[in-house]
Amino acid sequence: MQRHIVVLGAGYAGANAAARLAKRLHPADTRITLVNADAEFVERVRMHQLATGQDLKPRALTDVFAGTGVRVRIGRVAAVDADARTVKIIDAGGPAEIAYDTLIYALGSAAADGGGEHAYDLAGKRSAQRLRDRLAELAAGDPVLVVGGGLTGIEAVTEIAETRPDLHVSLAARGGLGDWLGEKAQHHLRTAFDRLGITVLEHTAVEAVEPDHVTTAGGRSIPALVTVWTAGFAVHPLAAATTLDVSATGQIVVDDTMRSVSHPDVYAVGDAAQAHGVNGTPLRMSCASGVPSAYHAADAIAARLTGRPVPPNRIGYTAQCISLGRRDGIVQWVTPDDKPKPSAVTGRSAARVKELICRAAAWSMSHPTSMLPSRRRRIHPATAPAPVAV
Repeated sequence: MQRHIVVLGAGYAGANAAARLAKRLHPADTRITLVNADAEFVERVRMHQLATGQDLKPRALTDVFAGTGVRVRIGRVAAVDADARTVKIIDAGGPAEIAYDTLIYALGSAAADGGGEHAYDLAGKRSAQRLRDRLAELAAGDPVLVVGGGLTGIEAVTEIAETRPDLHVSLAARGGLGDWLGEKAQHHLRTAFDRLGITVLEHTAVEAVEPDHVTTAGGRSIPALVTVWTAGFAVHPLAAATTLDVSATGQIVVDDTMRSVSHPDVYAVGDAAQAHGVNGTPLRMSCASGVPSAYHAADAIAARLTGRPVPPNRIGYTAQCISLGRRDGIVQWVTPDDKPKPSAVTGRSAARVKELICRAAAWSMSHPTSMLPSRRRRIHPATAPAPVAV
């Protein structure tokens, strides 16, 4: 019987893991099933663009993986039994169960709690569309507040300010604006905010969101007809409900090969994993972490199944790319352990670099196996126990 590899989640991490496995393992020995709740691939790095009225090209997963050997199954993951090696899903036909030999858990993350029912977020397509509809209702001079001074918050607030210069747009950050960036990048960021007319509220912690204002930890009331909550992400709660070893944040604890420390037939990639890269650097929640962790997990799985050496973990960072609207940006060069270097690219050149990266990521998802050399190898019979019967 063929070994069954199931991948949960078709974001950047899950989709890339499935595609890489399809190039690494021979179809005579393996079946790969990719489970996702949405029928389309979502360019999560462009949700701020979708929210401001820009249309994104639809990419149906069945079209993306046509001819690759990866079977796409549209359904919501309801539960994982890591001991019995089964996954329960709910698809168009109702509840169903899938047995696996190897599982790649890539269910990603959602907006962290804190904003409440009156806040908007950019964690997914539906929430971005909800914000898009609300922004379209606003009149000139209406106040919009983005809470969170990280990459998502900066990209969101600059996109809103550029698209709707008639609104009063503000950003509330717990720390200083871009205080993790190098000096050159910080200076350019402040210049861009001044150019776009964005009010910056530094060292401001928002504690409550109401329909027309927010309240800070110091008791200050800030007007906001729309509050966009970008203050962090939280992982899907499903893993914490299993017998898998998870961190305090609910992320699956993995070893240097993205393999669960408690269940060797489970791998976790992207935001769902508490993982480390080169030199033991903790991987942050980002596309920049998700794709290389997916590649590494897929290569480790293929190596173990075919009886070859497992490649070392070389996951490291090169840059942090930030869009500041459609015509401005920052490319902050960083060390492999994500510390900023003095050098950075800014302005239109940086915007072009960021756009090229986003387009390349989308193109690779539309052609998931085209850039990989075909190295399909047969499974070594002594590498694993007998496959499950499905």
